[in-house]
This record gives sequence, C-alpha cells and structure tokens, in this order.
Amino acid sequence: MNEELMQAEQAAAPAKKRRLSLPKSAKGRRRLRLAVALVIVAALAVNILSRMGGGDVAAGMGYTAAGVTRQDLTVSVSGSATLEPADSYQVTTLVSGTVQDAPFEEDDTVEQGDLLYVMDSGDAQSSVDRANISVEQSRLSYDQAREALHPTVPISGIINDVYVHDGDDVTAGTALAKIVAGTDLTIDFLFPYVDSGQFYVGQTATVFIGNFDGSVQGTVTAVSNGDAVTSNGMAASSVRVKLANPGIVSEAYTASAVIGSYCSYGQAAINTPGAATVYAAGSGTVSGFSKLIGSTVTKGETLCTIDSEAIRNQIESARLNLESARLSAGAAASAVDDYRITSPISGTVIEKNFKAGDKVDGISSGTLAAIFDLSYLKMEMNVDELNIGKVKAGQTVTITASALPGQIFTGEVERVSVNGTTTNGFTSYPVTIVLREYGELRPGMNVSAEIQGETAKDALCVPVAAVSRGNTVQVALPGALGEDGVTVADPSLVEERPVVLGINDSAYIEVTSGLEEGETVLIQAADAGMGG
Repeated sequence: MNEELMQAEQAAAPAKKRRLSLPKSAKGRRRLRLAVALVIVAALAVNILSRMGGGDVAAGMGYTAAGVTRQDLTVSVSGSATLEPADSYQVTTLVSGTVQDAPFEEDDTVEQGDLLYVMDSGDAQSSVDRANISVEQSRLSYDQAREALHPTVPISGIINDVYVHDGDDVTAGTALAKIVAGTDLTIDFLFPYVDSGQFYVGQTATVFIGNFDGSVQGTVTAVSNGDAVTSNGMAASSVRVKLANPGIVSEAYTASAVIGSYCSYGQAAINTPGAATVYAAGSGTVSGFSKLIGSTVTKGETLCTIDSEAIRNQIESARLNLESARLSAGAAASAVDDYRITSPISGTVIEKNFKAGDKVDGISSGTLAAIFDLSYLKMEMNVDELNIGKVKAGQTVTITASALPGQIFTGEVERVSVNGTTTNGFTSYPVTIVLREYGELRPGMNVSAEIQGETAKDALCVPVAAVSRGNTVQVALPGALGEDGVTVADPSLVEERPVVLGINDSAYIEVTSGLEEGETVLIQAADAGMGG
C-alpha cells in the first residue's frame, strides 16, 4: 500500500507543478498581470468606500459615541463693538465775539433749549433795528398802494357830499366824498347883558340855522361861570347848545337861538363832531361807489374802487418790497439768536472749553462744549451675512466688558439695518443694540455681545459633528460598539440614517425627525487612520 501511495504522489507531482507555473508566452503573462491589477484596485475601492460612510463602518475604527438627548437650545450670534452714548453733540458757533455769560459747568445736567453761552450781539441788534424800520416803511407803502385801489373811509359818520360817480376817470388828489363824524351839532351862543344864572343845563333852546325855514330844538349842555365879551365889546353870558343835525348842515352854516325870553347875539358858528374828505391816491376809473349823501359809513369801510394797471402794478411792487423786508428782518433776528447758544439736546455736559470773557472766533474756535445723552448706551455690531437672518429687533443681548470682569449686562436689539457693507466679497450688516441698565460701563469701552436668538425648549439634540453632509448620522445599534464604548466592534450593527434638522448653536443641533431619545450616534475620531 505504501508503494502504491508513493507512486500516486509521484504521478501527481508533475500536475501540481504545471498548475503553479507562470505562462510561458508573452500574451499569457500580460493577461496574468492585468488580472492581478484588477484584484488590487477592487480591494482598494472596497476599503475607501467603507471609510467614506457609504453605509459600512469598518470594525475597529475609532469613534466617539454621543447620546441623543433633550436640552434647551438657543441660537446666538456673537460679536464686539464700542459703546456710545444715546446721543451726543459738539456745541460750535459761526459767530465771533466775546462770551458775556456761560451759566453752566462740566458734569451739569442740561435740558434741550437751556442757555449755554451769551455772546456780545451789539452790531447784530443794530441790524435788527434797521431791518424792522425797513419793514414798517414797506408796510406803509403797501397799505398806501392798496388804498389807491380801494379808498377807505377815515372816520365813522355820514356822507356829507359826493364829488364823483361810477365810470368817472380820476387822477391822484381828486376829492371823492366828504364825511362828517355824526349827526350831533354843537353851537356856542352869546347873550349880552344877561346874567348866566338865567340859564341851566338841560334847558330847551330854539335854534335858527342859516336861511332854513323854521327852527330846530336843542338842549343846553353847558353855561359859562363868567362873562364873555361880544365882538363889539358887550359883556355877555356864553351858553353851549347841542342839537341833532336836521339834514346836511356843515360848519359852513351859522345859527342863532332863543333860550327862555332871551335872544342870542348875532350869528354863531356851528361845530360839527369832525369831518374828513376822501381823496383819490392814484389815477383810474371809479366803480362800486354806492353811497349817497346822508348815508352812514364806518371807519375803514371801502368807499369805492379806482382801478388801473398802474395801480395794480404799484400794489404788487409794494407787496414784494414788504416781503423782502420781512425776510431781511427775519434773517437779522436769526443772526441775533445765533449769539444766544442753547443746548440742542438734553444730557450731561462732559466738556466746557470757553467761559465768560473768552473771545470766540467763529467755527475756527472749535468745540465750545460737548454734551452726552446718557439716558442709555448703545453699540453698533456688525453681523455677517450668514448670521444676519438670525437677528431680529427685540432680541435679548448679553454684554460683557474686559474692563469690568465678572459683570454681565443685558441689552436689546433695537434695529437691524439692511444697508450692508461688502469687503472682499463678504457682506456684513450693522445691528444697533441699546443698553438701558449699564452700571459702571462708559462710552468708549469695548464690549463683547452675544445676541440670544430663537430658542427651542426641550429639543432633541445631537452634536453638530455627528451630522454628515446630506443630513445623515451614523446610529450605533445595540452591540455595535466594543467594551471601550468608542470602537466599532460590529460594523453590521451601525446604521446610516437620514434626519430632519432644526436650529443649532456652535455645539449642538436640533433633530426634529429621524432619531429617538436614548439612541447613540457616532462621531468619527479626527485622528482615525485609513487602515483597518
């Protein structure tokens, strides 16, 4: 049997040698090299795909395991800026002169409109006085021009005479009408050789006017307490009589009287309450003259219209001159106001550079004083285009300052500007933050700010590093990890799973769908090698 076995092995030996030998032809050797290359490439491809997360996790690869947990998650945007006052103003002036008064000091609190400086304004006040005189002169010329178009009644009374009618052409200086002040007339009568005791106030008097037929009744209003003298030297008593005008009686008439049994001496002058004649102030055609003799009129009432192109041009020219004078007066008054410098804002005086007696040389003197409104502080923080969508007005801001270590302040987003600034293809947007309770913070301090954005309460979260491109995570099923808790012992128990994501901060991201609380996700170690 041994001999037979030995013969069989000898017979098989040439066959084995033939199966392991290389092809002798060149064509055969090329085919062999190609086959070996394909095997090597396939092996490398399988290894690379397994490390690219294609669904297979290699056994023994280093991982960090993280639990799927619930926590409060807040989106925040951080940055830095410099604090500024709520408002500030550098007080300057364009006028020059000596400071007469400066009734304030540094650290004083002032209100808007409070007086800060009084400058010597003598020359400016003289300009105001001259401008006001010019206004009055221009106003008078304008009123006179309007009077030429619409003559007015200078006194209240009765039309005593009319000199023109509608359609008449008149020139400047033409008399238009005469007006007497009222219907009451007064006449002083002399009674020769009659004692004044024969007359008394309230006594009836019979008055005869000019050539009028009949008489008019009047009343004694005054009796002299001494003797008067007539034109021919006779001693007489003087008695004043008042009576209503019986018609169109004027001062051109005379009268006599009988009082009791005594007749007056000669003809006495009639006194009217007052009279005025209205004259045309310009040349033109009369229209609208509706008053008749005996008509009553009121002071300032328009008597008629005297119209012409020349009069209307004169009115327009006078109106323009008046307007110009008013503007000049306003400018002069404003110039005087410039010599009284008031606070433009309410706040605290942080700088006072001029005092009473100092000379100010206009704008070249620079800042007279500086005022800060410290009712709150504000800052303008630039937020990049990737995060600006997370910021909205009203959001809370946590603020810290290196100058005040350990202190935390709370502010609020006041405004998010849409006016961005682009630098090197990257855009940022200014966000204004206000700080109302600022403690020991001061304008000019540099601070760090963290804007607290959208918040998710009790959110299901995983580390941001656990999420791969395409919103997938590697989930370690029970038994996938080794005893160390970080090494994948059984890659077949690692599952690639798509997830739906929510908000995130710098460390964690919310998962709204695809995971359950208590599950474990894998984060590949940064130093894991490519080999198995």
